[in-house]
Amino acid sequence: MANQDIIPGLDIRETVDGRPSAKSPNRSAAVPAVKRSRPDPYIWGIYIMFLLISVVELFSASSTEVSASNVYSPLIRHSIFLALGLGVVLWLQNTHYILMRRFAWIFAILSLGLLVMSTVAGVEINGAQRAIRVAGMTIQPAEIVKLSVVLLLASILSKNQTPGGVTNRGIITSAIVVVVFAIFLYKDGLTNTILLMGVSISMFLIGGIQWQKFWMTLAIYGLCAGSLMMIKHANKKISTDDFDKVTIEATSGSGRGTEVSGGREETRGNRISRWLEGVHPEDPIDDMNRQVIFSKFAQANGGLMGQGPGNSRESARLPLAFSDYIYSIIVEDTGFVGGSLLLILFLLLVARAGRIAYKCSRAFPAFLIMGCAVMIVFQALVHMAIVTGLFPVSGQPLPFISKGGTSVLVMSAAIGMMLSVSRFAVTTGNKKDIRAELKELPEDMQAANFSDYQNKQ
Repeated sequence: MANQDIIPGLDIRETVDGRPSAKSPNRSAAVPAVKRSRPDPYIWGIYIMFLLISVVELFSASSTEVSASNVYSPLIRHSIFLALGLGVVLWLQNTHYILMRRFAWIFAILSLGLLVMSTVAGVEINGAQRAIRVAGMTIQPAEIVKLSVVLLLASILSKNQTPGGVTNRGIITSAIVVVVFAIFLYKDGLTNTILLMGVSISMFLIGGIQWQKFWMTLAIYGLCAGSLMMIKHANKKISTDDFDKVTIEATSGSGRGTEVSGGREETRGNRISRWLEGVHPEDPIDDMNRQVIFSKFAQANGGLMGQGPGNSRESARLPLAFSDYIYSIIVEDTGFVGGSLLLILFLLLVARAGRIAYKCSRAFPAFLIMGCAVMIVFQALVHMAIVTGLFPVSGQPLPFISKGGTSVLVMSAAIGMMLSVSRFAVTTGNKKDIRAELKELPEDMQAANFSDYQNKQ
C-alpha cells in the first residue's frame, strides 16, 4: 500500500492499487485521486548536462578573472549560483503549477517595477544602465522580466482559450502586456526586446491563434516599434561634437571593453554597421572589433574536435569570454562537434517540452512548459548567433553556462516550472484522471489544451 502525497490546498485522496481508499473524514468520495507522476527524467538529464558543461567551460573561459591567490575563485562563485539554482529547481518541481498561476500578475508587476527602477536609477554595466545593486549583489531585471512575461502570457492565453483558437480579449491583453514591458526594455536592451516579442509570438502560435489575429498582432508590434523609434529620434539631443566623438574605455586587466558614444542609439547603429561590414584578415585589431575577431580566432582554433577542455588560448584575451562569448570558448575547447552537440541539447529540451505540452489535457500547463522552453532555447540561439557572427554584437548570456547569477537563477526557475508541469499535469489521456484534474483546478484554468481540440476534430 502506497500513500499518495498530498498537494497543499488541493483535495487529493489516497489510493490503494489505483482504487479509491476508504473515505477519510475530511475528503470527498466524489473526487477521484490524481496520480502524481515523477518529474520528467529527460528534462532532468538535459539540465544536469548543462550544469556539467557550465562548470568545465566557465573555468576554462575565466582566465582573465583568475587571481594569483586563488585560481578557483571564479569557479567557486559560479558554482554557488548553480547550487542555488538547483535548489530553486527542486523547490519548484514540488510546487503545483496552480500556485504559479495564482501569483502570475504579482510576479509580473514586481518584475516591471524592478525594470523601471533599473532604467531610472540603475547601475551601468558595459555601457548600459540595466542593473540594480542590492547588498553588494547585481540584479539584472531584464532576465526576470522574460520569465514573468512567459508566466503571465500562459495565464492570459489559457484563460481565453476557445475551440477556434484564442479570443480577441486574450490577444489584446497579451499584446498590451508585451508592449508595456517592451517599452521599458527597449532603452538598454533591444535584443531582450526582440527576444520577448519572439517568445510571445511563439506562444500565440502554440495556442492556435487564428492567422488573421496573428497578422494583426504583428502589425500592432510593428506599429509600436515604429512609434517608439520615432519618439526616440525626436527626443534625441546629441550635439554634432558627440557624433564625431567615440570614447572607448577598455580595461585590459579585467578583460572588459565598454563602448561609450552618443548614447545607446548610437551604439546600436555602430554595432549594426560593423556587422554589415564584417571583419577581414587585414583589419587591424582595436577595441571596436576585438570581441568579434578574437571570437573567430577561438572558433577557428577549435577545428573539428577542439583543443580539449581547459586548453583555450583565446580566453586570456577575448573580452567577456566567460559570459557574452562563452560559446566561442566551448567551440575552441570541444570543436565543431562539441558546439553542435550543445546546440542539439538545447533543441532536445524544446522538443521534449513540446511532447509534454501536446499531451497535456489543460491549456495552462501546456502554455507554461512551452513558454519556458522557448524562452531558454531562443536565448541560447541568439547567443550562438551573435558569437558566430549571424547577429550583431549584443550582450546575451548562454543559459546555465555563462557567468551571471540572475540569469542562472531565472533559467533554473524556468526548468523547475517545466518539471512541475511534467509532474502534476495530466498527460495520460485517461478520462478518470482528466475529471479529477478538472475538479482540482479553478474554473478559469479548466480550458482544454489546443492540441486536445485539434484531436477531436
